[in-house]
Amino acid sequence: MSEAEVLTRVENGVGRITLNRPKALHALNLGMCEIMTAALLDWRDDDAVGSVLIDHAGERGFCAGGDIRMIAASGATDAVEAKAFFHAEYRLNDLLFRYPKTVVAVMDGIVMGGGVGISMPADVRIATERTTFAMPETGIGLFPDVGGGWFLPRLPEPELGTWLALTGARLKGRDTVAAGVATHFVARDGIEALKAALVANGLSALDGLMTGGDPIVPAPGILIPLFGHDTVEAILAALEADGGDWPMAQRAILTSRSPQSLKVTLRQLREGAGMASFADNMAMEYRLGGRIVRTHDFQEGVRAVIVDKDNAPQWSPATLAEVDDAAIKALFAPLPEGEEWTPLA
Repeated sequence: MSEAEVLTRVENGVGRITLNRPKALHALNLGMCEIMTAALLDWRDDDAVGSVLIDHAGERGFCAGGDIRMIAASGATDAVEAKAFFHAEYRLNDLLFRYPKTVVAVMDGIVMGGGVGISMPADVRIATERTTFAMPETGIGLFPDVGGGWFLPRLPEPELGTWLALTGARLKGRDTVAAGVATHFVARDGIEALKAALVANGLSALDGLMTGGDPIVPAPGILIPLFGHDTVEAILAALEADGGDWPMAQRAILTSRSPQSLKVTLRQLREGAGMASFADNMAMEYRLGGRIVRTHDFQEGVRAVIVDKDNAPQWSPATLAEVDDAAIKALFAPLPEGEEWTPLA
């Protein structure tokens, strides 16, 4: 059992899901998504299970994302394997989002990509001082999927999600609570006791935990005039016009990201903000995912950041001006009949 990549069991009426792939920072693969989905479906109508607790084994991060090397290898050919993974992963994300029982996620350590997808739908999201939350996809030619188009525009501070998505900025520890990413904070050395109390006593174990925090950006309201625009060009112009140290630092970050990914991501967030359901957002992201992984920028981003680690991707198109708006529109277009993503019944 210890070799399984996901451990599932029921303890005192709590369905336990423990990610168990520590050497890969618990990065998700198809089998892991299927195991979690099967457990959640088994427990959904089981009166003996009152809530669900998601955590990870070992001392390393909660979940660093998906199996990016597999996705890139698949995208370099027909993307069939990548799309199968996205289909299963997004169904898991959607199942968690509409799960009828309380879900608690312990976000101790790195929470990126796929880790965001299985924690943000949870009703209770517990951070520690080791929590690092980020959606750094524009740095590898991708976009913040797994529900990013839904969650990021709906964070309490307007345009906070836009800043996080475009720059890949990292939130740590208590800042995740202040941002509305986590709901509670507990010191790392209290995690095991808290989990034991949740299993023994239920949600009353959360009483007294920190549920707020200080602002995480330099000044209240700074994000709206800088990031509250519908084109990446306008955001860059606003940052340039401000000229302050923080805005110019953000501008420098943006100019290092994939121009294609920046445009895709901003449109994803704006469309996601207006969608009526989480499932509609996931259908949009599935269309994007299967197409983006076959693009030059994703393949080049994975090479530069993950494979060769030279951190010098050569984006193509190299500038925002060269990005074809029609090509961006085509990435969002509906899929042929029978190929669209659908939620589990």
